[in-house]
Amino acid sequence: MTSPAAAIVSFRLGGSDGVSIEAAKWAWALGELGYEVFTVAGGGVADHVLPGLAIRAREAPSRKDLDAALARADVVVVENLLSLPLNPAAAQVLASSLHGRRSLLHHHDLPWQRAEFALSPPPPDDETWVHVTTNEISRRQLAARGINAFVVRNTFDVNPPAGVPSQTRASMGVKDTERLFLQPTRAIARKNVAGGLALSAALGATFWLLGPPEDGYDEELAALTAVAGCRVLRGSGPSGEQVRIQDAYAACDAVLLPSTWEGFGNPAIESAVHLRPLAIGPYPVAVELAAFGFRWFSSNDRRPLGDWLDVPDERLLEHNRQVAERYFSLSDLPARIERVLEAAGMPAR
Repeated sequence: MTSPAAAIVSFRLGGSDGVSIEAAKWAWALGELGYEVFTVAGGGVADHVLPGLAIRAREAPSRKDLDAALARADVVVVENLLSLPLNPAAAQVLASSLHGRRSLLHHHDLPWQRAEFALSPPPPDDETWVHVTTNEISRRQLAARGINAFVVRNTFDVNPPAGVPSQTRASMGVKDTERLFLQPTRAIARKNVAGGLALSAALGATFWLLGPPEDGYDEELAALTAVAGCRVLRGSGPSGEQVRIQDAYAACDAVLLPSTWEGFGNPAIESAVHLRPLAIGPYPVAVELAAFGFRWFSSNDRRPLGDWLDVPDERLLEHNRQVAERYFSLSDLPARIERVLEAAGMPAR
């Protein structure tokens, strides 16, 4: 018997951005459910690369090319391409191609959650499609606009590979006695790099921004770092080799996520499984995640984190790890997706 096929479609895949990371987890989970998984994207690493699907591509792919790329899919999973109007022409072609086809629209963000798209309409809908959000806030917002959705929160390897802290710090030129704060995000306005710099300066720490600037944020980032009251590190070490995420977490003394908005905010859970304290901004989904029982510090108040770092209590780290294991384990993802598929009349078996 031939295995059913599932296509994963996005603007880009295979990168270090949150959507690419979660799409890879879904690909694994669908494989565990018996699907033969293949990928289609505008850029990055994919089985079928159609440049017209990329963010702000000059020309959308033809309906013929898109239909051909998706032809053998029994189920199509759309990762954010029909969620945000970052390439409206491509979204229109994709929606047309998927009309009447079994599809899951996996929404990591919704238009009105970003100021520049505040007046945009909701994602398209079709009676054969199922909408999935990464948080309850987005599910309620879709429901208010007449679109029903399931919530499948992001999941994580709760027993990640161990990092090598001393070697990583040395490669970054960080002394053993130096306090190092990691902000494992890209640099865009809603990531609030200024907040991370301010907390680092207030607590005498070196600030390490792991991701690159995007969406034209280069000049603002340069201006912020030029007047930062702390030492600033960016990206990888002097050798230019990409730092493994487990090494970055192992090397730091605390993790910062001062964002004003995240569709989820993976470092919130990653910090827990890597046993690092987290200073987090009060973005709405963070409040939803905190309700699971995490013990985090506020990125807007230096004293609590500073006091903990002066006299660390490892019980806090173990508590957060246990919460992550209980509610956000990657091993649970296949079953969660399977429940959505069955409820939508799309059983894998």
